[in-house]
Amino acid sequence: MSQVLYVPRRLLEETRTHLQKEAPREGVGLWAGRREVERVIPLPNAHPEPLVGYLAEPLALLRALKEMEGEGLTLLAIYHSHPRGPAFPSPTDIREARWRVPYVIFGTDGVRAFLLPEGREVEIHVGGD
Repeated sequence: MSQVLYVPRRLLEETRTHLQKEAPREGVGLWAGRREVERVIPLPNAHPEPLVGYLAEPLALLRALKEMEGEGLTLLAIYHSHPRGPAFPSPTDIREARWRVPYVIFGTDGVRAFLLPEGREVEIHVGGD
């Protein structure tokens, strides 16, 4: 694992809170920042079957990317939840991966990040605030 995602504990907890509110649906959002995560951007899940999949609502995604750009932030990761499964990419996650950033998965067994579609794990370093 050569790539590392740096996230302050409070933003990791903010992400977890967002995803818990979405359960039992899968939740989705973005982590934005410069060198470390500075913002958690929850997005609406527009997937036709949100209990088993996620799809960031396209207009909300575009607005979020534009807002990040205006603030000088970059997309560091895309996060989503597996409310009934492990923090491991599903075949659908791998097949639908389009972005060249880590995909952070919050599952029943914790949180992990991967570069997809290749499946290489990315270290998540949780820091203090």
